[in-house]
Amino acid sequence: MSDEHRVLVNDEEQYALWPRHKQVPAGWRETGCAGSREECLAFVERTWTDLRPRSVREHLAGGVAS
Repeated sequence: MSDEHRVLVNDEEQYALWPRHKQVPAGWRETGCAGSREECLAFVERTWTDLRPRSVREHLAGGVAS
């Protein structure tokens, strides 16, 4: 059980690995990816290509951050 993880994301589009047996904390939601630590890390590496928070990316692009 301890080697099972899931990938979470928050409103700023920042990702985190979370133990599958623990409740998802407030402010985070599941991405649908779950498995071994290595599988989850591979998902995060493929998905989270810009490490800047969403609000920073929007601000720098001239968009309105919510």
